[in-house]
Amino acid sequence: MQEYDAVIIGSGPNGIAAAIYLQQKGLKTLILEAKPQPGGATKTGELTLPGFQHDIGSAVLPMAYSSPFFEQLPLEKYGLKWIFPDIPFAQTLENGDAVACYKEVEKTAKGLEEDEVAYTKLMGTLVTDWPKIADDILGPLGIPSHPFKFINFGRYALLPAKTLANHYFKKSKSQSLFYGAAAHSTLPLTNLASASFGLVLTIMAHLNGWPFPEKGVSSLINALLEYYKDLGGELILNKTITSSKQLPSSKIQLFDLTPKQLLHIEGLNFSTSYRKRLSNYKYGSGVFKIDWALDEPIPFLNEKCRKAGTIHIGFSPEEIEISEKVISEGKISDKPYVLLVQPTVFDTTRTPENKHTAWAYCHVPNGSKKDCTELIEQQIEKAAPGFKQTILKRSVMNTEKLELFNPNLVGGDINGGRQDITQIFTRPVVKISPYKTSNNSVYICSSSTPPGGGVHGMGGVNAAKQALKDHF
Repeated sequence: MQEYDAVIIGSGPNGIAAAIYLQQKGLKTLILEAKPQPGGATKTGELTLPGFQHDIGSAVLPMAYSSPFFEQLPLEKYGLKWIFPDIPFAQTLENGDAVACYKEVEKTAKGLEEDEVAYTKLMGTLVTDWPKIADDILGPLGIPSHPFKFINFGRYALLPAKTLANHYFKKSKSQSLFYGAAAHSTLPLTNLASASFGLVLTIMAHLNGWPFPEKGVSSLINALLEYYKDLGGELILNKTITSSKQLPSSKIQLFDLTPKQLLHIEGLNFSTSYRKRLSNYKYGSGVFKIDWALDEPIPFLNEKCRKAGTIHIGFSPEEIEISEKVISEGKISDKPYVLLVQPTVFDTTRTPENKHTAWAYCHVPNGSKKDCTELIEQQIEKAAPGFKQTILKRSVMNTEKLELFNPNLVGGDINGGRQDITQIFTRPVVKISPYKTSNNSVYICSSSTPPGGGVHGMGGVNAAKQALKDHF
């Protein structure tokens, strides 16, 4: 007799989402997690000084708040409270100037001067259409439920970010605003489909803002797991799996792991051809990350930056473009694009009274061990003179430390694999259902499956739906 219907290996958001979905359908499930704390890269903890809580990996969760699956769950009943910064994200410009993406499309557009009409026309339609195409965008390739709206989104999303920005916007501030969101892709902004990140993240900002959980991202994981356990699900921590022989008896197994980890597990009985295809999977650029304990808020010159939860630092479209281009050449710009989050301006639960935390990273070549502390801090200092004087203590993580923190962050890649045109819909391999492996009872449910990186749980839900259809 089988002990479980399904065993899920890995307790990141995708693994938990898969487990919840199957548990909701009446299956008996178990989550196994190698680390002492669940959540994958979605964790909160002390990194600098006592009483300073930092989001160690993921920090701002617009995709989680807008997730078609998570939004159906009663997570507020389990203590989850969302914090909404005044401004979802801001982009630094030269001479202390900045431009903001507000929740309102019209308010954002008004700040873009002669690009107001173009921005309103582009984003207004996409924001309106998103609820009708979200399930199709966040799933594997298939026949969309609203084909014309889906195709309309696709004709913008498949463009290089540079092509879209230059075609629609005349002002460099508008181009910079879009570049700041598009650079989350960790792709050169001249690559096909690099516009997709910029569009999706900006749509999220206009739909619901860029919120984050009060007390840190672990609050989301805790709420998900409490709900899962109330459904009857089980979780075991500190359980590293290196062989299928270590798994309890079950009909199916779902792995919230990337191909590199999956290939190292013995006894999964993959075909030779499937193993070869997995081994050809491409990982993307890495990140170098810093967390700070601060004596006061970051003294940004521009009020928009002081009111934004997330700030993209780069002082012209050209600077951001060069920064992302040289990464693909194995180099790091001396003026890198920096992504910065300042949660405690809006959430006072994370630090001692009147103290603050901040978090930032720049992109680096996959596996780079270069210390980018000075590069990042001098970019912030340009936008916020006096920033360095506010630092009480810092914690740094290069790509090696990030992968040690979470083995799914291969070479510091936070997207579960390169998200270029060749791997957006076909990750980890080209299959009608990319969640299925060559072993009929084994599925992949990580960010290495569609729709890729981000905290939204959809890779897990999509894999669970496929497994349910195949076996139950």
